[in-house]
Amino acid sequence: MDGVPARGPAQTGRWLGVANGRLGIGFIGSGFNARFHLQAFVAVRDAEVLGVFSPTAKHAGSAADLARRLDLGDARPYASIAEMVADPDIDAIWLCGPNQARVENVEEIVDTLARGRGTLRGLACEKPLARNVAEAKRVVALVERVGLTTGYLENQAFAPPVARGRELIWTRGARLTGRPYLARAAEEHSGPHAPWFWQGRLQGGGVLNDMMCHSALVVRHLLTEPGQPMSSLAVRRVTGHIASLKWSRPEYAKRLGRTMGKDVDYAKHPSEDFASITLEFEDAEGRTVLGEATTSWSFIGAGLRLSAELLGPEYSMAWNSLDSGLTVFFSREVRGRAGEDLVEKQNAEMGLMPVVAGEAAVYGYEAENRHFVRAFLGKEAPQLTFEDGLDVVRILMAAYMSAERGKTVDFPPRGLDAFVPQVAKDEWRP
Repeated sequence: MDGVPARGPAQTGRWLGVANGRLGIGFIGSGFNARFHLQAFVAVRDAEVLGVFSPTAKHAGSAADLARRLDLGDARPYASIAEMVADPDIDAIWLCGPNQARVENVEEIVDTLARGRGTLRGLACEKPLARNVAEAKRVVALVERVGLTTGYLENQAFAPPVARGRELIWTRGARLTGRPYLARAAEEHSGPHAPWFWQGRLQGGGVLNDMMCHSALVVRHLLTEPGQPMSSLAVRRVTGHIASLKWSRPEYAKRLGRTMGKDVDYAKHPSEDFASITLEFEDAEGRTVLGEATTSWSFIGAGLRLSAELLGPEYSMAWNSLDSGLTVFFSREVRGRAGEDLVEKQNAEMGLMPVVAGEAAVYGYEAENRHFVRAFLGKEAPQLTFEDGLDVVRILMAAYMSAERGKTVDFPPRGLDAFVPQVAKDEWRP
């Protein structure tokens, strides 16, 4: 297919899969996120990327070619999800397609397995698990039908500074002076790469649905005692705010339309480009602890900025991904094409700029993929499952509900399971 030779007799068979201790992985999706995962797999043992499906055959072929060039495995494009799932060399799927295809993709995976075709050991899904609670519950129910081990792909919880900082806070500060009581997280950049992200009806909302899934989970993760499930920290109240600060302004709406195409018109069909959320939790002793998170598509700086803080009675930690330890300077005479060779969502090509060396590691993709490969091989229990993804979607929908009502809501609010945000119905106007 697409000029890619099929695996020959010496290349096929279970010796490539778990029979040899290596997980054969297939990707659904071939875009920006999938390619970040492919870069991360360079540092992951016990796995081979063997397949890619995309609705666009050319894109699937391109991603498979990248996997081969990275020496990740004898990857090839597949004509359908069912064909890839049925291949005995494929042991697990990394689901990285667009939000609007999530339920349909999982239905095809589960239907193939239910018909006795394929022997998957695991299914990993990128954030968010779905666009709303009803869809997320459908995804969870589907995988339960066939008994699949699941992994919810939340890279920021696996980012080395987050993981190490959390470990130090809890083993030193919290053990001696009491649990942490406030966590903050933020993800900010100038906007997504693909047109579907900007369309509320397709994506399920704006920046809150797209990126708050990261930050809401990170604050809860930081505040949860290691070794305990995140459910041990109960959500009691949610306060959400959304706004369109930049991209619905006439000059920027026109610019966005020129860049993303005629289907993206923020003058008539805006989504939020800024969101904040306050989460009130109750711990096992009945104490209140707080999580605060901010996400933005209207941030202008060097590029993507991830940050997190954790504070307790006598200690604190802080992380900012742009405090990278490496900077470069280019004068006005250095004029080149726009790119993202210094940092994701890069906003400039001259001046003094930070460089994030090894973004796949810094942002947590390497550790995340290493963990879920081990989980699907049965070497450890998955730290995040589809149930965790469902919990995140519930929090996001409660935040939208709060923003629409203009007040804090008790959690879970009545009607949450059937709720669809105004942004996703193209009924929201800033």
